[in-house]
Amino acid sequence: MTALMPPGALAPVWEGDGSSRIPFWAYTDPDIYRRELDRFFYGLGHWCYVALEAELPEPGDYKLSFVGERSVIVVRDRDRSLHVVENRCAHRGVRFCQKPRGKARSFVCPYHQWTYKLNGDLAGLPFRHGVKKGDAVEGGMPEDFDLKQHGLTKLKVGTYNGLVFASLDPEAPPLTDYFGPDVMPWIDRIFNGRKLTILGTNRQRIPGNWKLMMENIKDPYHPGLLHTWFVTFGLWRADQTSRMVMDAEGRHAVMISQRNAGGEAKAVTEGVTSFKKDMALNDPRLLDVVPEPWWNGPSVTMITLFPSVIIQQQVNSLSTRHIVPAGPDCFDFIWTHFGFEDDTPDMTQRRLRQANLFGPAGFVSADDGEVIEFSQDGFRQTGGRGETVCELDGRGIAQTPHMVTETLIRGMYAYWRRVMEI
Repeated sequence: MTALMPPGALAPVWEGDGSSRIPFWAYTDPDIYRRELDRFFYGLGHWCYVALEAELPEPGDYKLSFVGERSVIVVRDRDRSLHVVENRCAHRGVRFCQKPRGKARSFVCPYHQWTYKLNGDLAGLPFRHGVKKGDAVEGGMPEDFDLKQHGLTKLKVGTYNGLVFASLDPEAPPLTDYFGPDVMPWIDRIFNGRKLTILGTNRQRIPGNWKLMMENIKDPYHPGLLHTWFVTFGLWRADQTSRMVMDAEGRHAVMISQRNAGGEAKAVTEGVTSFKKDMALNDPRLLDVVPEPWWNGPSVTMITLFPSVIIQQQVNSLSTRHIVPAGPDCFDFIWTHFGFEDDTPDMTQRRLRQANLFGPAGFVSADDGEVIEFSQDGFRQTGGRGETVCELDGRGIAQTPHMVTETLIRGMYAYWRRVMEI
């Protein structure tokens, strides 16, 4: 493979399979970023998360979403089928839909009022046949103008038990093949056919490279060091029963763990500054955890589906976290909190309370947004020269029965490098 290196950058040190040292320019270089968009978000064989079906319950319901930087509309048609079309008028390129969600019978561009059906087909346009003045006709489109050739860009749609993905590749593989047999059971564990209900959304802009959030949720040992809540109250820390799973490509992964009692434990709390021995809750309902039958043991699963979404089950809190790149050093992060239609009112309230641990101002997640910004600052201050070290638990890539490892990060970058260097 040709070495992947932007002009003027120092040659990176690729150890072993080339995934344990990541050059800083991989997070800062605008040309690398554009290639990532083309290869992973717009490229062949990739699926991007766009919505939950529960967000679009009735015909005509639509939601704005993103595939990479491209704005798309996810819409339920009159026959209840789902479409994903690009939010860009085929006439003059206007991003015509501005409301984040709503109900529509058709889509109309405000500039010249080209009108589209919910499936993206062009339905009509003003002055197509010109304007009649006496016996003359002024203007009009050429005789060979074909409505069928001027619809919105249509994306391939894949759905799975309430999840909605889209791809710009018409030959993209089935979603189950894309996720792979090692990851699918963990998706099925949450999305098992039960109807979902939407509890709310959060949105934030994080000043860091989009891959850093994928790394963060493929990094199982930082929660017991960075997050006071996790290490103190036993939500996620290194002395718990856990395992790390990834697909055969190394791109998707699941971090799995089972909550313990928390508190002081010399092996994982001694010298850890985030551990607060005397910290107590004024309102214990925030951690009123009730095991659910479908857990089958694990109290936490964090699923990263490359390149665009994280599926969180942290005790009773459930959400999707949509990654929307907005430049090499910035991304939007959109949280959709959900439950199940057959939840009791008490369980719904419990899910909402526990959601306060997460989201932009969450007692846990605020730490991640801040440390990602600090990372980006460090990469930028050297002009992209330097490299990260991901060698905890060796330099290899393998599923592991513990969380003291960086194997999932190495797996992702091995895949990243294979695709980027094609």
